[in-house]
Amino acid sequence: MKWIVSFEKYLKYERRYSDHTVRSYMNDLEQFSVYLNAQLGMADELELKHFHVRSWIVHLMQDNYTAKTVNRKMSTLKSYFKYLKKAGHIQSNPTAKVIAPKIAKRLPIVIREERLEDLLDHPIDHDDFEGVRNHLVIELLYTTGIRRSELINLKDVDFNHALRQIKVLGKGNKERIIPISDKLIDKIRAYQELKKSEDLDACQYLIITVKGKQSYPKLIYTIVHRQLTLVSTAKKRSPHILRHSFATHLANQGAELNAIKEIMGHANLSATEIYMHNSIDRLRTVYKKAHPKSKK
Repeated sequence: MKWIVSFEKYLKYERRYSDHTVRSYMNDLEQFSVYLNAQLGMADELELKHFHVRSWIVHLMQDNYTAKTVNRKMSTLKSYFKYLKKAGHIQSNPTAKVIAPKIAKRLPIVIREERLEDLLDHPIDHDDFEGVRNHLVIELLYTTGIRRSELINLKDVDFNHALRQIKVLGKGNKERIIPISDKLIDKIRAYQELKKSEDLDACQYLIITVKGKQSYPKLIYTIVHRQLTLVSTAKKRSPHILRHSFATHLANQGAELNAIKEIMGHANLSATEIYMHNSIDRLRTVYKKAHPKSKK
């Protein structure tokens, strides 16, 4: 596949995708290229037809890849061949007629509101930098719904205390503004003052290590996993669980779907709608317990 390098540059410099996303695209294309060579004896995209792509899907499913993973790989191929067609390298897109396997929607795992409230209300030593930081990590993830990567890249200057909001740089380098509470502002200020007193304020990023360096994915995961162990027995206790909980609790309290979409930074409503299912299930439970006609 001779245009992979130019496609990689396109993703990096024109689409401005993250290194992680670009690497994922490249891995998918490399896997597809290996399949073409080894199984079909093909090396040129110009020879490719839709049934060759379809055979790769079958191959992946036989290798026990999930429908979600296969769909992601298909998305990579579609983006690649769309790029080739736009650049004039090919006349027809071989993925156009290929239908990806359906994904069974699974409701996200969430933690009950009262348990997270208990965790956030738990007393901490306000002179212990690590303890204050860990507490703030949980509060930021749960009360803003931001992603782990977005939290890691938050800078002190991204907080507007006067307007009570934060500026977040999300996927595709899209900025969004998220409102925050007075309570959270006070905790951020206290944390920033503690950073100064500990001579750790040289780093421009908000969440830092005890050595004053920018935080990293494993650190955030460890903090969240340990904290959630105190209030949840769920198998998954990751930062994304707090994001799911944030959105679900907003939906449960009657927040509009479009508002949740904007705060979450979703590209379309379909990604947000799954949180409404949890809300509907909750209403159904309340109805069955409370309405006299529900049991007849």
